[in-house]
Amino acid sequence: MCNDYEQHIAWAEYCRMMESLALQMPSHQSELDLPQADDIRINDPAPVMRTAGHGIELTSMTFGFPPSGPKGGPVFNFRSERRHFANSRRCLVPASAFCEFTGTKYPKAKHRFTLNGAPFMAIAGLWREAAGNNPPSFTMLTTDPGPDVAPYHSRQVVVLQPKYWSAWLNLTKPEGELLRPLPPGSLSVETVRPEAQ
Repeated sequence: MCNDYEQHIAWAEYCRMMESLALQMPSHQSELDLPQADDIRINDPAPVMRTAGHGIELTSMTFGFPPSGPKGGPVFNFRSERRHFANSRRCLVPASAFCEFTGTKYPKAKHRFTLNGAPFMAIAGLWREAAGNNPPSFTMLTTDPGPDVAPYHSRQVVVLQPKYWSAWLNLTKPEGELLRPLPPGSLSVETVRPEAQ
């Protein structure tokens, strides 16, 4: 599942999208709150969108909840089906693309997915406060793969259409209406690295 995504969202595009959706932003935010990155991987810091007062703020968190035990790994993907998130800290993960990998030889083939008809996407997520030595962190929600992702992976991250961003953050619609795969043709995919021979 998604353990690598890209953040090349232009600040002007982000502001235009927020304005078009009538989503308020804190006046102190700037392009410094939306740093660019070719690859954001587990344990990397990255911006997430969360509610703040009557608006939505960008704040930096670590990708992946800390391990729950000494032998566990970070929780970077979290299954969404048949779960309720009313009492959870919900967030959106802004991304210009997410990546999936196929094949058995290293390096595996790398496939880059983008959202058609939008300058960037937001992935449904959850976040946690800092605890002990662990900084604030986030994880991405997953669901069954839609037709665009199914040829590449048996699961996919939940990509929300922009019109549902506020509904997820404020949970004004049932989870089952929000946390589901997109219709066919919603995502474009390109293979950016073939499998090693």
